[in-house]
Amino acid sequence: MAVLPEQDAPLPTLDRLGVTSLLSDLDPKAVAAKWLAAFSTAAAKGDVEGVSALLLPGPDTWWRDMLALTWNMRTFRGEQKIKQFLSDRLTLSKLHDFKLREQYVELQKPLPDLVWISLMFDFETDVGKASSITRIVPTANGEWKAHVVFTNLESLTNFPEKTGPLRSFEPNHGQWESARKREIDFQDKDPKVLVIGAGQSGLDVAARLKLLDIPTLIVERNPRIGDNWRNRYEALCLHDPVWYDHMPYLPFPPSWPVYTPALKLANWLESYAESMELNVWTSSNLTEIKQDPATNKWHVSIKRGDGSERKFVVNHVVFCTGLGSGIPNTPSYPGMERFKGEILHSSQHRRALDHAGKKVVVVGACTSAHDIAEDYYRHGVDVTMFQRGSTYIMSVEKGWEVIMKSVGYWEGGPPVEIADRLNASYPNHMLVPLKQVETRYVAELDKDIIEGLHKVGFKTNLGIKDTGFGNLAWSKAGGYYLDTGASKLIAERKIKLKSDSAISSFTENTIKFENGTELPADVVVFATGLGNPIGHIRSVCGEEVANRCKPIWGLDDEGEINGVWRDLGVPGLWTMLGNLALCRFHSTHLTLQIKAIEEGIMGTRYES
Repeated sequence: MAVLPEQDAPLPTLDRLGVTSLLSDLDPKAVAAKWLAAFSTAAAKGDVEGVSALLLPGPDTWWRDMLALTWNMRTFRGEQKIKQFLSDRLTLSKLHDFKLREQYVELQKPLPDLVWISLMFDFETDVGKASSITRIVPTANGEWKAHVVFTNLESLTNFPEKTGPLRSFEPNHGQWESARKREIDFQDKDPKVLVIGAGQSGLDVAARLKLLDIPTLIVERNPRIGDNWRNRYEALCLHDPVWYDHMPYLPFPPSWPVYTPALKLANWLESYAESMELNVWTSSNLTEIKQDPATNKWHVSIKRGDGSERKFVVNHVVFCTGLGSGIPNTPSYPGMERFKGEILHSSQHRRALDHAGKKVVVVGACTSAHDIAEDYYRHGVDVTMFQRGSTYIMSVEKGWEVIMKSVGYWEGGPPVEIADRLNASYPNHMLVPLKQVETRYVAELDKDIIEGLHKVGFKTNLGIKDTGFGNLAWSKAGGYYLDTGASKLIAERKIKLKSDSAISSFTENTIKFENGTELPADVVVFATGLGNPIGHIRSVCGEEVANRCKPIWGLDDEGEINGVWRDLGVPGLWTMLGNLALCRFHSTHLTLQIKAIEEGIMGTRYES
């Protein structure tokens, strides 16, 4: 599995392009309109050579497509691969009706020697409406060529979402409650889609499917919607800013705090399901799920909270059960069985005051470990963090403004739907050199924090190939801490630190290390992750189905995330996971595929 390309992608700097100067009276909108006119003419004709002539020649041009031309998520790098892709899909996709969004044309200078015009335009394909964000760069002969083209399917032409003017205009006098009850209980028709899990991913998928008129049932094992957040440790708070975290159709109120407490988010999810009229069965469990090999339909049995059992045959099953497997990754060490104290995983931890007056050791040095250790300190508990390997540290105070503002996730920025597309328009592998510059800049802003950590022995890194937390998140969903205060406490030795040796064994009252030192402990909390999400599929669908699935999470050779939001390798089986922003954006991609399959308009996937 490739995490990053073997050779980083050189950026189209003015020096590399042979451009010595730009016109002082350059009109970006006129340049963008001229480029798009030529592109539109060639693309509508299926003229591969004509489109290719408008792209920067050589190995470092990019085209990223999300469903619009490929019914897949693909990134093509270099003239040869893009030409092959266009030869295979351009005529087939029937692109037409191109229109420039002039308000999103901008001359940008990301680096002193890097200049491009970013433009956004809409177009249509054989089945849907789509959009593009393209960045064109100057060349030595005065022409502008595309360095990156991002194409994204937005909707299906004949099956639009029932919002705005397409919503119901019929008055409802006294019948809403009874009709809603019949809908929730599926008294009149069976669901076509079964969603497993009522966290943000499951609710996003169900909301979009509802507005595409696809009957959908969410099964949630917890008693309340939001319990996946409500039942975690008390100190949990989102480290992403609110502008990044809005949910589809219902953005957070303008008074919402920048960093959302977990309990507040849990209650919001509950109200979201009610407002969007989503069909959720809480306190319910799947007792059987089997796929009919002849039809690929899923036969499911569900035991509800009241003890009743329902059986359905559904076309699609969507796992919305989180990044982990639900099975704690707790390492095993000699002597653990003799330890007289308490050993638990971070997923089992609830309250710092449960361990008042005790010596606590938190094993791990990423987000959960920092949150839990800080919570212990704030409640007067003696806590030591044991760091096994180096951690990427970035302060949210200084880092987010640099990272989020550049793509619009900030106060006063563009609508979040535009920011999502701006963010996605940078292929992951293409971003490497830009992220390296950005990461070094943020590290300089955080210099005092980093130096303070180093003085007490805390080990840091700059991420995979010095690209910060992004590629750590894409590759393993961990390895970093976005600092909201715990780093200062570690630097001040208020949260104690052990980082000079590996654990060798446990005694009755201590943890022993390979360098001969010992650490007294009454409680050990392993903040060491929750395994691979394929574990949920294995536990519900069985070994045979799980073995047919493609890898889930991590980057493929093209820089796209494996298995999520797209074909998983088993017909009618899908995964939907990630933070609130990823779920908001990619829930559209997943549900458009389901709708296209249901309506018989799904084209062939363009595979590697």
